[in-house]
Amino acid sequence: MLRRLFPKLGKSSPSPLLTTEEIEMRAAHTMPSTANQSQVPHNDRPNWFKRKRNHISHLTRRMDDGVSKSFVGQLFRLKGSGHPKEIEDAYFLTEVRAGITTFTTMAYVIAVNAFILAESGYDCHCEKPFDLKGNCANMSEWTKCYNDVKLDLITATIAVTGFSSILFGIFTNLPVALGPGMGLNAYFTYQVVGVKGMGSVNYRVALTAVFIEGWIFVFLALTGLRHWLVKIIPGTIKTASGVGIGLFLTLVGMSYTSGLGMVTGGISTPLMMAGCPLEDLNEIGECTTGVMTNPKMWVGIICGGLLTTFLMAFRVKGAIIIGIAFVSILSWPRNTPLTHFPNTPDGDHRFNYFSKIVNFHPIRHTLFQQQWDLTGESGSHFAIALFTFLYVDIIDCTATVYSMARFCSRARRDKADFPRSTMAFCVDAFCISMGSLLGLSPVTAFIESSAGIAEGGRTGLTSVFTGICFLLSLFFAPVFASIPPWASGSTLILVGCMMIRQVTKINWAYVGDAIPSFITLAFIPFSFSVAYGLLSGLFAYIVINGAIYIVVKVSGETITPENYELKEYWSWRPPGEKPWIARAFIQCIYWARDRKDRAASFSLNSCDDAMSTEQYRSDTASKSDHMPRIPTPDPMRRMY
Repeated sequence: MLRRLFPKLGKSSPSPLLTTEEIEMRAAHTMPSTANQSQVPHNDRPNWFKRKRNHISHLTRRMDDGVSKSFVGQLFRLKGSGHPKEIEDAYFLTEVRAGITTFTTMAYVIAVNAFILAESGYDCHCEKPFDLKGNCANMSEWTKCYNDVKLDLITATIAVTGFSSILFGIFTNLPVALGPGMGLNAYFTYQVVGVKGMGSVNYRVALTAVFIEGWIFVFLALTGLRHWLVKIIPGTIKTASGVGIGLFLTLVGMSYTSGLGMVTGGISTPLMMAGCPLEDLNEIGECTTGVMTNPKMWVGIICGGLLTTFLMAFRVKGAIIIGIAFVSILSWPRNTPLTHFPNTPDGDHRFNYFSKIVNFHPIRHTLFQQQWDLTGESGSHFAIALFTFLYVDIIDCTATVYSMARFCSRARRDKADFPRSTMAFCVDAFCISMGSLLGLSPVTAFIESSAGIAEGGRTGLTSVFTGICFLLSLFFAPVFASIPPWASGSTLILVGCMMIRQVTKINWAYVGDAIPSFITLAFIPFSFSVAYGLLSGLFAYIVINGAIYIVVKVSGETITPENYELKEYWSWRPPGEKPWIARAFIQCIYWARDRKDRAASFSLNSCDDAMSTEQYRSDTASKSDHMPRIPTPDPMRRMY
C-alpha cells in the first residue's frame, strides 16, 4: 500500500559501474588536504574538554609519581613508592582530597563541641536563685563569661583535633581523624559536671579524671591489654559494630544538632517525623506545625544529598566537598529562608563572629584547670568520673578504630586486629591527656573519618591533611565554625549507606551469632552510643552462647541447636601474639625454670663426677694390692 502511494520508497537507484581509475579520482577529490586538516578522523579527534582533561590527568599522575618516590611516599607506603608493603590504590592527591573531605565532614565539631562543653560553665559562676526558665540571678555576667568560654573551647577544639589527627596519621598510617568525642562531651556536660556546673562533680575534678584516664590507657596499650581486647571480641560482633556505626551516622545526619533535622525525639514514640523550623519546636522538642516544610532541610537534601549522589555516580572527585561547600554558601547570606544567621540574639552573635573571617582567640578560661587536691569528697567524685570515662571511652574508641580499619581494608583477618594497633591506642591515649589540659572532654576516633575513606583515603596522609586543615582553621575559625549542620547531614547519611554494606558478612545462619549481632547494630544508633551498643551485644553473646555450651556439654553433644555446625569459631585465646606483658611474664617463667633446671643438672653432674672419682680410686687401689710391684731402674730414678 505504501509502495503504491510512494513509488520511490524503499527503492534505490542503481549506481553506475565505475572503473578503477574513476574510483581513485573520486577518492583523491574527497580526501582532505593534509595542510588544512589532520589525518585523524573528525569523530576521533579529542575536543578541547578532552584535551584539558588529559592534560590535567597527566599532571596529576606526574605529581602522584613524584611524591610516591619521595620520602613522603616511603613513609606512608603510597603506591609506586617501592616499599615492600606499599598500599594499593594509595595516591597522594587522592589522600589530599580525602583529608579535605574528612575535615569538611568533621567541621561541625568546632562549633558543636564548644557549645556542648560551654553549657557546663567552667569557671563562670552562676548565682542562685534560678528563675522559671532556669536562668542565673547574674544572667548578664554569666552570658558574657559563657560566650568567652565558648570561644576558648573553639580554639582548644581546633588545636587538639588538628594536632591529634596529625600524630595519629604519622604514627599509625591509618586514615582516621581524632577529636573530642560527641557522645563523651555530652556525658561530660550533662551527667558529670552538669549544666551551669550544677552536677555532682566539679569541672576541675572531671578534667583531672580525663587526664589520668589518658595515662591509664597508655599503660593498657603498652602492656597489650587494650590490643588484646580488640582480638577477644567475636568477629561477628565487630562486623555488626561497623554496621551499627553506619546506622548511627545516619541517625546523626537526620538530627537537628548535626544534621538535616528530619527526626526528633518524641513522647508517644521514640522518634518522630520533624523537618519543621526550629521556632516550631515545643518545649519537649516535637514539631507543633510545619512538619517537613523546613527549607534548610530541603536544600540539604537536594543540594547536599541528591547532588552529591549524582556526582558520585559519575565518579566526580571531591563530590562530598562540593556538596558541603555549595550548601554552606547558600546558607551564609542573611535575611533569607536558608540563612544560618537568623535575626535573633544567638544569630547576631554567630554572624558577628562569622564577619571577622580571620581571627585568633587565645585560651583564657580553660587552660590547665586540673585540680590535684583530691582529698575529701573530691576523691570519691574523681573515682566515679574516672571509672565512667574509662569503660565508656575504651569500648568507644576501640570499636571505632577497628571499624574504620576494616572499612578501608586495612584490618588483618588472620590476627583479628589491624597494623600498628598498639601505637594507635598509645597516640589516642596521649591525646586524651593533652586535650584535658586545654579543658576538653576525652578525645576519640571520629566515625566521620569514613567520609574520607569513602573518598579514597587509605593511609595516614589523609589524617595528616585533615589535621593541617584544622590547624589552618585556627585563623579562619569564624568561617569553618559557621558551616551549618544541614550542609553535612546528607553526607553522613551517604557514608552510613556505604558502611552498612558489610551487614552481609554477619553470620545470620546461627542464632548464637545472629541475635547478638543484631542487638549490637540496633543498640548503637538507638542508644546513641557505640560503647553501650557494643556492651549490649557482648552481654547477649556471653549469655546465649554460654547457656548453649552448657546444654551441649551436659548432654554429651546429643542435644545441639539448629545449624550449630555453622557457628563462628571463638576462643579466649585469640590468634596472633599475646599481650606484651603476658609474653614478658611467660619469658620470665621460662627463664627461671631453665635456670633452676641448669642448676639441678650442674649439681647432679658434680655428684656423678665425685662418685666416679672415688670409684676409680677404690678400683685402682684394689687392683694395686694384687699386682706385683716392678722396681724402677737406677738411671730413671736419677732422672726424676
